[in-house]
Amino acid sequence: MASINGIMLLMGSLLLISILAAVVSNRLGAPLLLTFLVVGMLAGEEGVLGIQFSNPELAFFIGSLALVIILFDGGMRTHKERFRVALWPAISLATIGVALTCALTAAGVVWFFDLPWPTALLIGAILSSTDAAAVFGIFQSQNLRIKQRVASTLEIESGTNDPMAIILTMTLTSMIAAADSFSWGWMTVDVLQQLAIGYLAGWVGGRFFVWMAQKITVQFSFFPLLAAATAVVIFALASAIGGSGYLAVYLMGYKIGNSRLPQLPHILQVQDGLAWLSQIMMFLILGLLVTPSHLIQHWALSLSVAVMMIFVARPLAVLISLAPFSFPWKEQVFVGWVGLRGAVPIILALYPWLTGLPNQELYFDIAFMVVMVSLIVQGWSLAPMARWLGLEIPAPAEPDRRMPLDRVGSKDPMELWAYQVTERSPACDHYWPELRLDVPAEFLGVIRDGEWLMPGHQPQFCEGDTALVVAKVEHVDAISKVLAAGGKPTELQSSEFFGDFSLRGDLTLAEVASFYTLGELEEGIKALTLNDYFTQKFHRRVVVGDHLQLGTVRLTAREVTDDGFIQQVGIKLTSGSGRKNQGPN
Repeated sequence: MASINGIMLLMGSLLLISILAAVVSNRLGAPLLLTFLVVGMLAGEEGVLGIQFSNPELAFFIGSLALVIILFDGGMRTHKERFRVALWPAISLATIGVALTCALTAAGVVWFFDLPWPTALLIGAILSSTDAAAVFGIFQSQNLRIKQRVASTLEIESGTNDPMAIILTMTLTSMIAAADSFSWGWMTVDVLQQLAIGYLAGWVGGRFFVWMAQKITVQFSFFPLLAAATAVVIFALASAIGGSGYLAVYLMGYKIGNSRLPQLPHILQVQDGLAWLSQIMMFLILGLLVTPSHLIQHWALSLSVAVMMIFVARPLAVLISLAPFSFPWKEQVFVGWVGLRGAVPIILALYPWLTGLPNQELYFDIAFMVVMVSLIVQGWSLAPMARWLGLEIPAPAEPDRRMPLDRVGSKDPMELWAYQVTERSPACDHYWPELRLDVPAEFLGVIRDGEWLMPGHQPQFCEGDTALVVAKVEHVDAISKVLAAGGKPTELQSSEFFGDFSLRGDLTLAEVASFYTLGELEEGIKALTLNDYFTQKFHRRVVVGDHLQLGTVRLTAREVTDDGFIQQVGIKLTSGSGRKNQGPN
């Protein structure tokens, strides 16, 4: 009994220390995953606690289970409108990009260290996947929001390149283990089989869960657990019949996340906690498993591989993979720099270890060192790099707190929203009837000095109040524009970024030129609307924050619908007045 209590005390303490350390690292701008990894190493056999842990089978099991939860969560948070601007570029990065990263890294290893090609290719495959969770965790801690085209590309790439890297690693491991019976034809068929079965299993699993959630009646608290359990089952079934279980759970999550299930907000809330718990446990276990003194033995090879991947392989792979899609060069530079490595390479490095390949610990030590270097070098520089390249956009207006109304039985999901009223809130010093809302919403009063002032009291919105509103989830943006402050004072403000005035996207350039100095316009473009002009310049992949310079006027896409139509364009004068007369707003 004492040993069980000791284990529970140890596990709880490590988890507690990791979370508290994450709070400190947030303030320092350090990647959270690096914090969890360091805590695990400090607790390991050569650390402060000296815990002896050398069980790669258990680490692989925990890591695989954690990856299922993380990929499932990532799939549910990938919205279908992001595919408009990022699907094919992300797929190109996840396939061609992974193959190029693997090949370029392997070529460097063979050239500089004279390792056999199969070993070098396996090292490249293990390290070829990126970790979007680490990237967006850094953005969140820095209160940074980047352009949707870049964010969506990174998110979809990460969700789809993990299965590709896993398939490539397992295939190359099998090739090395059975070199006498290996054939390229067999490998091609195996890869295609894993992709096809994984896709089919994910589609079926997603449809099955949506059907099941609509038919069964249980407490809402059970649905997040039901979703996680179904994801694990789909992963196991897909893997058992020769498919990619990781691809299956990502696509299953995508199918569920884009459904109209009333239980979805509650599932996402719980799933967020499960995903973070998975990340923490996975990195703690991997930190415990590593022996720091062993890393020193291969430090030259490990650091060389890290440098090649960060400064050569990833940028070149991105440049070639995105060449057909006319990405702005600044965005290509950032995507090339954001090839942040996370837990997946370390988990994949356990596969050759478990298979019994020669030099099995070499793969693990290299992967661990490369991940550490990537988190330190790229992780700390992501936010400054995004701001330097001008990819930051103002944070959208949104509620300070959201409470799903899961049990009201509405066909459309509804929520209760709480807005903190500040002097920058458009509603400040106004009454509810004075607000011009284009969508239906029910005002529930305000919380002032801890007291609830009901709508019957007709309270005026004052600084420090908390306004309460109930509405459909689909109307959150329209209501937030009126009630939310639109970001903290230290964040990039909308007026600073978009300008003080907005124009409709259906105005022609000729009409805009009658109010503003746009310079010499070619005859062929004067009749184009602002929407058509942006669409032409950005090859139908316009996102909020895209801008064009015409004369002394900077035009910035401010509101873009899911199908890509620009509803509002911000206008900002960059030099001189540039103004002919009072323009529309």
